[in-house]
Amino acid sequence: MSTETAAAAAQVAAPPPAGWEEARSRVYAVGRAAALPAVDRALADADGHTLAEPLTTRTDLPAFPTSSVDGWAVRGDGPWQVVGRVLAGHTASPLTTDGTTVEIATGAMVPEGTTAVLRVEESTRTADGRVDGRPRPSPEWRQPGEEACAGEELLPAGTPVDPALIGLAASCGHDTLRVHRPPRAALLVFGDELLTAGPPGAGRVRDALGPAVPAWLRRYGCQVRPADVVGPVADTLPAHVAALRGALATADLVCTTGGTMHGPVDHLHPTLAALGADYVVNTVAVRPGFPMLLARLVDDDGRVRFVAGLPGNPQSAVVALVSLVAPLLAGLQGRPMPVLPEVTLAEPIPGRGDYTHLALVRWDRVAGTAHPLRHVGSAMLRGLAGADGFAVIRPGTTGAVGDRVPIVPLPLVPGERAW
Repeated sequence: MSTETAAAAAQVAAPPPAGWEEARSRVYAVGRAAALPAVDRALADADGHTLAEPLTTRTDLPAFPTSSVDGWAVRGDGPWQVVGRVLAGHTASPLTTDGTTVEIATGAMVPEGTTAVLRVEESTRTADGRVDGRPRPSPEWRQPGEEACAGEELLPAGTPVDPALIGLAASCGHDTLRVHRPPRAALLVFGDELLTAGPPGAGRVRDALGPAVPAWLRRYGCQVRPADVVGPVADTLPAHVAALRGALATADLVCTTGGTMHGPVDHLHPTLAALGADYVVNTVAVRPGFPMLLARLVDDDGRVRFVAGLPGNPQSAVVALVSLVAPLLAGLQGRPMPVLPEVTLAEPIPGRGDYTHLALVRWDRVAGTAHPLRHVGSAMLRGLAGADGFAVIRPGTTGAVGDRVPIVPLPLVPGERAW
């Protein structure tokens, strides 16, 4: 398709904007349908991936009776004659005679025939060297299968892999995990008016999204290399087509900033037409952030890639990230659709008519309340820098003090499960 034909195609009247909740469901579904292939990863390399199959244990946990204290494994009534010692990592010989004991370390295998474990700090020695004391009535060792039985499912597919999961997998006997790899993402910054260094002036503004969006994408589980951030891309259709085609060669998701409307230098729509993309969502009824989009491209070999068109205004771009990119990435990684927690509004928040209003708030997690912030214009970042998320005010409503509303949390640290 020529660039002129593509430009003409892009001028066809766009469909009405999708509702915000509908858009999130739609992009999650296409992401889940295109979930990244499963691969095997060594435990040391699995952090940040997502389980592609349930985590099950290969053995009982613990696999054998294990002492939970340092002390004495005894048989029968005391005082007990010391007949040996068992340390962690060694196989214990059975206790076969009443009135005998072996010294035992925490984590060591409890000998067969043991009737109790006496804590070392609660024991004494008799004049002839025997051990005496009163064992506690409850067992001082862990029974096989107390934590899990062999073959038991511990965590479902779709669980993000973190250090705790890695440790659990190792304790169950796993050396590798079957996982979905993290998505590879790229960013194209559109706009000749943007500066990449120094203060704004003389009609030009500083690019705030080029440095920020990759960091947000990493917090959502993406791999983004410095070479994957390109721009500002020249405000011409051929430059846009070349830049997007190049980024799609290696990325599962390409985010773009600006150009989502149909102005004289907005070339994203004709670029998508030139590359044969189809829209999953083309504009969303949400404020701020209305002119956002998600498009999909499918190669002849069936490989699926996505383009997320973020508005050029910085806060609107972040709204597009939490609205479209976050659920898409959850689907691509085989994770469940993000479930939004609810908060109680501590102050009123206006509605936006027929549009969903995503209002920046500070979230008091102890009290469960949300407090709206100032400096929340589409082009502003001051409010965002102090925010914990967006309160969701549904179309046709306003947020009154005491109302319970959903909140879209911002992932404030890498890997945080707040999305």
